[in-house]
Amino acid sequence: MTLSEPPRCRWAQSDPLLARYHDDEWGVPEHDGRALWEKLMLDGFQAGLAWITILRKRDAFRAGFAQLDPEAVARFGGKDVTRLLGDAGIVRSRAKIEATIGNARAYLAMQAAGEDFAAFVWGFVGGAPIVGDGHKALTRSPESEALSAALKKRGFKFVGPVIVYAWMQACGLVDDHEASCFRRHAAA
Repeated sequence: MTLSEPPRCRWAQSDPLLARYHDDEWGVPEHDGRALWEKLMLDGFQAGLAWITILRKRDAFRAGFAQLDPEAVARFGGKDVTRLLGDAGIVRSRAKIEATIGNARAYLAMQAAGEDFAAFVWGFVGGAPIVGDGHKALTRSPESEALSAALKKRGFKFVGPVIVYAWMQACGLVDDHEASCFRRHAAA
């Protein structure tokens, strides 16, 4: 961080791409169900990897997964799985690829049952971001555990409570910006 840059969370200071993501996206409340689903899929791919890896590959994920359109992804079959396993631009994990296809189907099943994904998700935080203390970010919470269990019940995979908590932070359901960060409380 240079003197001319605003103070930001420590994790976002090591790379310009992380800084842009932090400043423009991370922690901004997302209320679009499709965008929430896309971000959840990317967080599932991130499991076991650094987030910068996913950010660098995000455009390739969008290209490989039909712009992460759940309706298109839900129609993917074996040929698509094989194609994606050969795509060096993405994380080539059969389990994560197949989970994304299944998660698209679960998302559409929720829609068909009259459940709005955004309203469902935001219901777990009472409709407003939970504000962390600014000093110690959690890796999971009672809300992420409950949301994880509810997603799993609906057929989602790669949605454990740690992945879900990271996603909640990214989508602004939780404000975990550090106390000194210029983005803290920016979404309020």
